[in-house]
Amino acid sequence: MQSRPARTGWTGWGVLGMKVDGVAYRTIWVGKDGWSVEVIDQTRLPHAFETVRLATMEATAHAIRTMQVRGAPLIGATAAYGIALAMRADPSDAALDGAYHMLLATRPTAINLRWALDQMRQHLRLLAPNDRAQAAYERAAAICDEDVAINRAIGENGLGLFRVKTERLGGKRPLRILTHCNAGWLATVDWGTALAPIYLAHDSGVKVHVWVDETRPRNQGASLTAWELGRHGVPHTVIVDNAGGHLMQHNLVDLCIVGTDRVTANGDVCNKIGTYLKALAAADNRVPFYVALPGPTVDWRIGDGVKEIPIEEREAREITHMTGRTADGRIETVDIAAPGSSAANYAFDVTPARLVTALITERGVAPANREGLLGLYPEQRPAAVG
Repeated sequence: MQSRPARTGWTGWGVLGMKVDGVAYRTIWVGKDGWSVEVIDQTRLPHAFETVRLATMEATAHAIRTMQVRGAPLIGATAAYGIALAMRADPSDAALDGAYHMLLATRPTAINLRWALDQMRQHLRLLAPNDRAQAAYERAAAICDEDVAINRAIGENGLGLFRVKTERLGGKRPLRILTHCNAGWLATVDWGTALAPIYLAHDSGVKVHVWVDETRPRNQGASLTAWELGRHGVPHTVIVDNAGGHLMQHNLVDLCIVGTDRVTANGDVCNKIGTYLKALAAADNRVPFYVALPGPTVDWRIGDGVKEIPIEEREAREITHMTGRTADGRIETVDIAAPGSSAANYAFDVTPARLVTALITERGVAPANREGLLGLYPEQRPAAVG
C-alpha cells in the first residue's frame, strides 16, 4: 500500500476534477510498472487514505467483491482492467471467458459491470491472442476516459437545473440538496454522477449545502460522501437515514439527487437501500427527486425494475458490526446488535419511475420513462420492420 499514487503513466486523462489535499486523483490508474493497477481502498476511508496494487484478475475480483472499489461506473472500470490483467497472464479464449464469468459474478446488481465486460470481450474476441493484452489495456483506459467525460457532462446538465432552482430562490440562501449513499468521484473514475453537478455548482460560485444521509449499513454517505465533499470544501451536514422526511416536511430540502446502479428501459431506478423511502418522502412533500446516471447504466433489456432487477444480499455482519476510530486513535470493529439475532442485508431497492422527477444523463435531462430515455438514446429504438 502507498499513501499517494505517483503521476507517472497518467496519460490521456484530460482535465482532472477531484482533488485530495490539493493533489488531483482518479480512483483507478495503471501503476509505475506500466501493467499493474492501483485503486483507492475505499474500505479504509474516511480514517485512512490508502491505495492497493492489483496484479492479477483474481485481485480485481476480490477488490470488487469486498468493496475496496464500489459504485457502478468504477466497478465496470475495475472489471475492464481485470480483463487486461487476465490477458497479460494468458490471452487464450478460455482465459478470456473464465475472467469474464468470474468478474461478472462479483456484484449482481450494477449493470455497468456487465456492460464493461461485454465491451472488453467483444473487442478482444476479434483479435489474435498475441495482440490481446495491449489491446485490453488500451480499451480499459478508453472506458475510464469515457467515464470521466460522461460524468463531467452529467455535471454540466445537472448544474443547469441547479441554476434555475437557485434563481427562483433569489440568492437568499444556499441551495439545500439531499443525497443518499455515495455517487461522487469515489463511485466513478472522476467527478461522480449525483455529486458532479454539486461540485460544478460549488466551483462556479453557486452556494450549496448538502444533506448527507449516513447510508447504513456500510455508511457510504457518512464515510465517503462526507469525506470527499469535505476534502473539496463543499458545505455539508451528515444526517441519519431516517431524517430526510422530517427535513422535507419542514421545507429544509430544495431537491434530492441520487445516483443509481441500474435503470430500466421504463425509468425504474435501482440504488442503495433506502433510496425508495427518500423518493416517497420527496413525492409527499413536492420536493424534486432527480437521478443522475451515465448511459451505460440503463439496462434496455428489462422494463419492470421491482420484478426483474436482482437485488444483492450481502453478509449480515455489515449490519451487526460497525467500524470506527476510538478516542485513542485505534480503528476498531464492534458488535452493535443483540447477541443471537439474525440480520437480513438487502443492499439495494427499486424506486418506481413515477416517483422520479427526471433523469440527468450525459446527453441531457429526460422524463423517467421509455420515451424520455429513447429521446436521449435513439439508437436503442427497435429497427423498423417491413
